[in-house]
Amino acid sequence: MDKEVTNILILRFRRVGDAVLSSALCSSLKKSFPNAQIHYVLNEEIAPLFENHPEIDRIITFRKEEMKSWRRYIAKVRSIVKTGKYDVIVDTRTTVKTLWFSLFSLSTPFRIGRKKNYNFILHNYRINNDFDGKENEVDSTLRLLSPLEKTYKIHYDPHFKLYVTPREKEAFRAKMESKGIDFTKPVVVCAVATRIAHKAWDMERMKLLLLRIIGQYDIQLIFNYGGEAEKNAALRLHRALDNHPNIFTNIEAHNLRELAAMMANSDFFLGNEGGPRHISQALNICSFAIYPPHISKKQWLPNAGERFQGIETADISPEIDRKKLSYQEQFDLITVDNVWEKLKPMLDTFLVPKPSTRV
Repeated sequence: MDKEVTNILILRFRRVGDAVLSSALCSSLKKSFPNAQIHYVLNEEIAPLFENHPEIDRIITFRKEEMKSWRRYIAKVRSIVKTGKYDVIVDTRTTVKTLWFSLFSLSTPFRIGRKKNYNFILHNYRINNDFDGKENEVDSTLRLLSPLEKTYKIHYDPHFKLYVTPREKEAFRAKMESKGIDFTKPVVVCAVATRIAHKAWDMERMKLLLLRIIGQYDIQLIFNYGGEAEKNAALRLHRALDNHPNIFTNIEAHNLRELAAMMANSDFFLGNEGGPRHISQALNICSFAIYPPHISKKQWLPNAGERFQGIETADISPEIDRKKLSYQEQFDLITVDNVWEKLKPMLDTFLVPKPSTRV
């Protein structure tokens, strides 16, 4: 008989969006091995987002200090794998740093990573990770489970999910109401700024788009932000919109759990592509994202459909050789009218416009 899989380790690290999408591995593995313990390795600041996830049995975190110190990092890695006695290690990152997990666990039958020129000894299964434009990031990540098919029946689940408790949702709902939100009207969370400034769509165009929205729909917009730079950008845009009473910049999520609770209490997500959009989709909140140049919608919008859509420069002018244009020239191909053409049908479907202005 095939050896029963009892302990599985998934290595992720890095940013919010990557970790949210990779959680599809946890769901797929739990469905495939319901009695196995699924352990998910993350940076400490990201880990709270995955609390209460029914398909993750243990979240293993690394603090910034541990990541910076090779001595502390290696010692912790060794302790984790020696204690865990893992049957499967899935290394989604496959960096020199993450290889230590496999080095200290050479008895693990399945040590799976992406194909790199330096991991042929430590990973006994290596998966080609070249994005060919035919599959999205989730499907590409789930391909890391293909070596297990030789021995086990694998149930793939491409739907990445997050979970907010009823208590968390109710607490943040009360906070939103205390700041003026009226839940008899739709609530839209807007990511008008980004952590990396050049990945944000032109703010003047964002202003014109939001003017159209608040002119035609009786809704409320919450400007989501993380950090002082994003907060200041959101406040400037609110002022440029004459501090419109249907726009809220006073509802702040102080951590990732609160951000998830904010999304869970909203009806729609709109704005720049990034971690917040991935969180909204993981909570099954309708979303529309604007993708900057070099960020492929095909790759970074898994499970696209009626509820989850976006726009990228390739949608506007597929015949243009974008390689001849600067980054900003490419981004400027996306106009307000372009966004409105794709966004308005979604708003008409999932939000209720003012009857007198519907066209």
